Amino acid sequence: MDIGFIVEYIPLYVEAAKLTLGIGLIGIALSLIVGLLIAFIQYFKIPILRQMATGYIELSRNTPLLVQLFFLYFGLPKVGIRISSEGCAIIGLCFLGGSYMAEAFRSGMESVEKGQEESAFALGFRKSQVVRYVILPQALSVSIPALCANMIFLIKETSVFSVVALADLMYVAKDLIGLYYKTDEALLMLVIAYLIILLPISIVAAILERRIRYAGFGN
Repeated sequence: MDIGFIVEYIPLYVEAAKLTLGIGLIGIALSLIVGLLIAFIQYFKIPILRQMATGYIELSRNTPLLVQLFFLYFGLPKVGIRISSEGCAIIGLCFLGGSYMAEAFRSGMESVEKGQEESAFALGFRKSQVVRYVILPQALSVSIPALCANMIFLIKETSVFSVVALADLMYVAKDLIGLYYKTDEALLMLVIAYLIILLPISIVAAILERRIRYAGFGN
């Protein structure tokens, strides 16, 4: 193990980690928004949009992110649409993550008893108020474990961003292996970098899940 090599290239991994985490967080934030909108469309069974949402979920969940990135980065330019590497990564992550977030939100919404909605309407609540004060808070409490798991999953999926010439963690590791044949050192730094990124998220997710279970939400 060449410790000198590791020390020399740690700054390169730090910069790559910043890029990976930044794009990952933007993609996750957008996927949460998309997922919530899709979940509302499905929950309220909005005509036409519901069928489109179902088609999107099936397409997104049954095609690898790698294939989606290839289509965005190499396929769209064939029809005159060019998107930067960062843009492809964000769009791809949002497209994939939105479907998973939608299913998590939808399952949370469906866990809310219909009787609570009916009681709220009987008390004079408008539909928007029922969603805001009755459905959404309970749905979120039930969905948090699944949402956190999806976030971790999406951060892991950033490892394929290198296919669109994005200098993420995997790109840097493969580049160093190709240039210097330092496979063990490069992969060790890659593993440590992902651990540093993912471990805090996993810990926070575990704490939230325990608190929700302890509080008895979603029962």
